[in-house]
Amino acid sequence: MDYRDDDLKKFEAHGAAPLPVATEQDQVEHDGAKIWYATFGTGYPVILLHGGLGHSGNWGFQVPALVRHGYQVITIDSRGHGRSTRDERPYKYELMASDVLAVMDRLQLNKAIAAGWSDGACVALILGMKAADRIAGVFFFGCNMDPSGTKDFEANPVIERCFGRHKKDYAELSATPGQFDAFVEAVGLMMKSEPNYYAAELGKIRVPVAVVQSEHDEFIKDEHATYLARSIPASELIMLADVSHFAPLQRPEQFNRVLLAFVEKIHP
Repeated sequence: MDYRDDDLKKFEAHGAAPLPVATEQDQVEHDGAKIWYATFGTGYPVILLHGGLGHSGNWGFQVPALVRHGYQVITIDSRGHGRSTRDERPYKYELMASDVLAVMDRLQLNKAIAAGWSDGACVALILGMKAADRIAGVFFFGCNMDPSGTKDFEANPVIERCFGRHKKDYAELSATPGQFDAFVEAVGLMMKSEPNYYAAELGKIRVPVAVVQSEHDEFIKDEHATYLARSIPASELIMLADVSHFAPLQRPEQFNRVLLAFVEKIHP
């Protein structure tokens, strides 16, 4: 039977499934921050980039599935998130994209598939846009690329449970465990002011892109996902039924089928 946690009560109480034992984990110093990463398995590299306020452990249902299918998985805690640190500069998606390249350099990865969720999707697509020689394809789930793509925020119990889990994890993992409120404010400022990429820039993206949108996404407009798929030349639009912005946690088997299909199309 498929694992389901549509209301995120299991995630709130226990988090995602535990990550397997890492092949390697370390931090790379880059541009004023220490960026934590871990690798799992062997094979063609797939980089997983988590959403805002989260951390790599949120991919607990996806890492084992990719490893079982013969891929090396690299998880990265975005700067200031999880076990990664940051300096006093504002959060910037392009800065976080440069952190990913620094991890790739440390691991001597010439090229990889980038799969992102929410803020991580934006980072992944920036990599596909600005570092196409390093990115074989982008799995873009649940994010906007300009302010017009977001819905007006409405709190609900699912969002509140996810936020509560993020708060607990931040206190446990962060080097600054008492600064969660300031962290949320700083990340929120980035989300309100970025990203700002439009059709002309999107039209220059040449790597394969899967634009993946959930039927009940709380944050991103369906028409924005359609616009992105229409604007990015080598892209496809994939809709996930009966799930929301938290699909990787709510119905991981459903999400993983789509993720694996894209990854295997890029690198069988």
